[in-house]
Amino acid sequence: MFQKQPIMTLSRTFVAAVVGILSAATSANAITNGVGKLPVMGYNAWNAFACNVNETLIIQTANYMKEYGLLDVGYNHVNLDDCWAMKNRSSTGEVMSDNIRFPSMNTLTDQLHALGFYAGIYSDSGWFTCAGYPGSFMHEEQDAMTFQSWGFDFLKYDNCAIPFDDIIREGMIGKYQRMADALAAVAEKTGTTLIFSLCEWGWSQVWLWGAQISHSWRIDSDIGPQWSSISSIINSVSFITQATNHYGRNDLDMLEIGNGNLTYDEAKTHFTAWALVKAPLLIGTNLATISQEMLSILKNQEIIAVNQDPIYGTSISPFRWGNNPDWTYNAIYPAQYWSGPSENGTVFMLINTLSEPANMFFNLTESPWIRAGIQYSVWDLWTHTDNGTAVRSFTAMNVPAHGVVALLLKEDGNEPAGLMPPCAGEALSQCTAENGTSYS
Repeated sequence: MFQKQPIMTLSRTFVAAVVGILSAATSANAITNGVGKLPVMGYNAWNAFACNVNETLIIQTANYMKEYGLLDVGYNHVNLDDCWAMKNRSSTGEVMSDNIRFPSMNTLTDQLHALGFYAGIYSDSGWFTCAGYPGSFMHEEQDAMTFQSWGFDFLKYDNCAIPFDDIIREGMIGKYQRMADALAAVAEKTGTTLIFSLCEWGWSQVWLWGAQISHSWRIDSDIGPQWSSISSIINSVSFITQATNHYGRNDLDMLEIGNGNLTYDEAKTHFTAWALVKAPLLIGTNLATISQEMLSILKNQEIIAVNQDPIYGTSISPFRWGNNPDWTYNAIYPAQYWSGPSENGTVFMLINTLSEPANMFFNLTESPWIRAGIQYSVWDLWTHTDNGTAVRSFTAMNVPAHGVVALLLKEDGNEPAGLMPPCAGEALSQCTAENGTSYS
């Protein structure tokens, strides 16, 4: 795989062109087939267990999700990843579940459905999955029908074991279109539509076309349970937020909360960023050993409400990079100041990418969603407290290293009369009275 350069500044012309393409593609071509309007929330076993999975573990995990209240706050999918299958297909070409670890997929999905969950399964667009089990290439509709007959509701579709060019004769879009067409054919025959999640690691600018055939698409390589991975993925998504909307969204990979050496503040930042850019939220830790501290992060209902906003499906976006000039590609120090609309007000996310605490200041009208001349009430989505009224600017004090502040700003009347200068922020450079007097 190619190595990313840590720092790169993109031209405003290039970024503007990408923004235009993304906006057009997302609005015109999103797949709206009755499922996947909102980001999937749930569980995927890979980050915690890899191939060491079986029916008992999956049902046990589902029971933990109910016991801990995770189902109640929206985590309603339980998804298998790789390694559930036999190594060979049947004599008639059907993919078969491992007869020891998953003796009956119908029994598994029946149990999950009875507990109140949707059930997800995994396959690959190539000859084999990433762990060497049968892929779905040249068996797309056969496998899609099998998954439907087993009672699954969701399909994650990976990118390993790609056929030779003279066999596939397709680009990346065509390779994934094969399964999208198969799922559509199965839906027409059976009335069951599966949520379709692409996992091609951001190789072929999937954010430009993923919404045409799927409900989510991975934008980067696999996540790891350390801050360097989290910050790198945040950096990657900062340039392509316009691709996300209802029915189709950037997928930043499964959550690592509860894994590795992430601090409490890093885990909060991880969860906040994933939730507020409207990525899928798939827990990926061993729930038998999760701490109450990490569980409390996953259950923040005010953050979840932004992720699951039924009115605004769009991601928050950076309005200022902070440590670096705007549009700087930096996997260590990604964009720090973000905002976006929600059904309840304007959401702000401030990320301290430094390794020491910092105060973080912004002018309100740096966000395009804020009205000039209006003051705003400030609600903290983590402390669940009223942080007073912001007039023209706001400062978050002593933000922890790699920590986050998530705020909800609501209009709270006109700002006080007589404030000088009469224009705030960038408008000051063109601030003009009706008689032509300039105040810049």
